[in-house]
Amino acid sequence: MKKPVVDQDSCTGCGLCPDIAPATFELDDDAIAQVIDPPGDDEDTIQEAIDSCPVEAIAWEE
Repeated sequence: MKKPVVDQDSCTGCGLCPDIAPATFELDDDAIAQVIDPPGDDEDTIQEAIDSCPVEAIAWEE
């Protein structure tokens, strides 16, 4: 099963991914995105969050 991963070094903390897929992503105390539940949202919603990331900090991992 593939799951989303966040490159925390690239993340700018824009907040789009938790806005789009709140069951999968959240911003930590430093405003950096993290995955809280890989299958939290459906795959299409997670893909929308990946595609919306302005710095391409989210990707699928097999």
